[in-house]
Amino acid sequence: MVDSSAAVSAIAHQIQLATAPVFLLAGIGAFLNVLANRLARVVDRARTLAAETSSLDHAHRVLALRELKLLSKRMTAANLAIAACTASALFVCFVVALLFIAPLTQVGASLLSSLFIVALGLLTVGLLLFLHEVQLAMRSIRARHDLFPDDS
Repeated sequence: MVDSSAAVSAIAHQIQLATAPVFLLAGIGAFLNVLANRLARVVDRARTLAAETSSLDHAHRVLALRELKLLSKRMTAANLAIAACTASALFVCFVVALLFIAPLTQVGASLLSSLFIVALGLLTVGLLLFLHEVQLAMRSIRARHDLFPDDS
């Protein structure tokens, strides 16, 4: 009876250890949702603008093509951010799985901590790419704002 109690206690301890990475997974998932929505909006804008480009006069076509170039950069940044965050989530999943497998195998703490550091590094890259995409979006807004005459 003591052995099953110890086993249940060990499993409970492993579940406790896995809780923090699972919360990190939930956060990454929410962030991926934000990134996917931003990417969808950029793609929709690019499709709309590309469809309208042929009917624009030369001056407006030049502006539209400049915006399409900026939208392309935003799509690239968002895609890379999604890839980095998805890879981060996968590494967190590996960490959680290894937390349960570790007591049964010779998996060391150094492997677990290395995988977790890689996951955090990839998440950091994803966040930096997101920041870059937001800055590109702000540049686009400022560029459009320059088209309007000053009210002062």
